[in-house]
Amino acid sequence: MAEFDTPRPSLVDLAHQAVAAALEAGDIVVDATAGNGHDTAFLARAVDTVRHVYAFDVQQQALSNTRARLAESGLEAQVSLIHGGHEELAQHLPPECHKRIGAIMFNLGYLPGADKSLTTQTESTLAALEQAVTLLRPGGVITVLGYTGHPGGKEEAAAVADFAARCPPSLTICRQGGPPPVPELTILQLSRH
Repeated sequence: MAEFDTPRPSLVDLAHQAVAAALEAGDIVVDATAGNGHDTAFLARAVDTVRHVYAFDVQQQALSNTRARLAESGLEAQVSLIHGGHEELAQHLPPECHKRIGAIMFNLGYLPGADKSLTTQTESTLAALEQAVTLLRPGGVITVLGYTGHPGGKEEAAAVADFAARCPPSLTICRQGGPPPVPELTILQLSRH
C-alpha cells in the first residue's frame, strides 16, 4: 500500500481557520500587526461576515504595503489603516467596538523585506494582549503567531506563552509550534457565556 504525505496546514493557515470559525455576522476585526497585509486581506475577504477591519502598524512601509495589497483585490473600503502600535488598540478603536471585536490577529517579529532590526517588542505585545482580551466579544478569538528565530523573538514568544498560561478560565488556550526557531501559534478564545 502506498503512503501519502498529506501536507500539514501552516500555522498561518491554522490561525486563519480559528478566526474563520469564530466569526459572526457583523463582526469587527483587528489585524494588530498589518505587516505586508496578508492577514488584513484575509480578514477583509470575509465581507459577508465582517463589518469592518482595523489594521495597525508602526511602520509606514507596512501600511503602504497593506494598502497596495488591499487595492489589488478591491478590499480597501472596509479597512481602516492605523499608523500606531498594537499597544494602542483600545485608544484607536471607537468605543462602540469595545467588547464587540470578533477576532484580533497578531503576527509578531519583523516586516518581511524590510529592516530586520525593527521588531515587535515583548512589552508592547503584552500590553496589546492585555487590551485585546478586554476588547473581545463572547466567542471572540485572538491569534498570536510568534517567530523565535530573530533577536528577542524567543523571549517574546515565551512571554506570550506565559501570558496565555495566566489567562482566566473564560479563555480557552491552544498552542502549537516547536522548539526555536520554529514559529509558535497561540490561540485564545473567550467563552460564549
